Amino acid sequence: MKKRLISVLLSAAVGCMLLAGCGSSSDSSSDTTTASDAEEAEEIISSDADSDGELISVGFAQVGHESDWRTASTESCKEVFSEENGYELSFVDCDNDSAAQLEAVRSFVEQDVDYIIIDPIVSTGWDTVLTECSDAGIPVIIIDRTIDDSDNYTSWVGSDFKQEGLAAGEWLKAYADANSIDEINVLVIAGTTGASAQIGRSEGFSEIAEKYGWTILDEQDGNFTEDGGQEVMESYCKSYAGKFNVVVCQNDNEAFGAMTAMDNAGVTYGLNGDVILISFDACTAGLEEVQAGNITADFECNPLAAPFVEEVIQTLESGGTPEKEVYMTEHWYALSDAIVDFEVDGVAQEMTEVTDEVIEAQY
Repeated sequence: MKKRLISVLLSAAVGCMLLAGCGSSSDSSSDTTTASDAEEAEEIISSDADSDGELISVGFAQVGHESDWRTASTESCKEVFSEENGYELSFVDCDNDSAAQLEAVRSFVEQDVDYIIIDPIVSTGWDTVLTECSDAGIPVIIIDRTIDDSDNYTSWVGSDFKQEGLAAGEWLKAYADANSIDEINVLVIAGTTGASAQIGRSEGFSEIAEKYGWTILDEQDGNFTEDGGQEVMESYCKSYAGKFNVVVCQNDNEAFGAMTAMDNAGVTYGLNGDVILISFDACTAGLEEVQAGNITADFECNPLAAPFVEEVIQTLESGGTPEKEVYMTEHWYALSDAIVDFEVDGVAQEMTEVTDEVIEAQY
């Protein structure tokens, strides 16, 4: 976008030089000056012509590669922001290192990219670097997680994490009532502490737990990874043996690790087990575990933000003003035996039965 503006200004400069050349005198010094101006104008025109088909440059600072969800998010961006689609993508996997992510964004500013996409590892510490982006005239689009200490960005595209937590809680209440389960004792394997997904899901589910008088025995950080989920669940199985009947994992990979830990400890879970296992993300592998009866319910967090981000960019390219917040459509999944009627804030929720076709269509 900035490069297009530069091209327009260069074209205007060319026009001024050409007009000056038409009005020059016929002496040799004037002719020499005019010839030089014409040569410079030709070079600028050539440069401007080359820029007509210039790729839109995009820098993307990704959280890392800790989960199937994250991989799907990355692949979606690489597919959408490809050269074939008219983009030049600079991608940085920040490996869950907040300092590295800030450095990546500053590098994009130095490269003078047209747009910057950030999936923030944590929600704070962004005010200074986003001000730097603004001062450089580079629009920033935030995806997935949110930023709490600055609104100095163009748009945010993602999920309502608290809504996901509320939905999981209200589903659990309806499911427990349908199965005559009177006492709910919950262990939570949270995502990376300080990530907006962790904050929203924890707040939403805790709100429902308090509403219905459930006991949340513990909540520890599994860092959105399978290894983290297994490590936390191994500790839980020792510390809370026989005391819990619900495990909430804040993403599918944590759930996979928790399943391994419960298998090793002889704890049964899922539709026919002693423990209700709730997960978030609903990736393909997660839905396969739902179909197998291991994950009782899975609440989707759509990773395919890139097409929505491209809409924001194209709106800006055409001179329009995009929405500040763009929420993506998401679904709640279970097998038929676990599909129950429930509401969130008075709004009836739909659940999708997991089938082969549903899994095939998932990310």
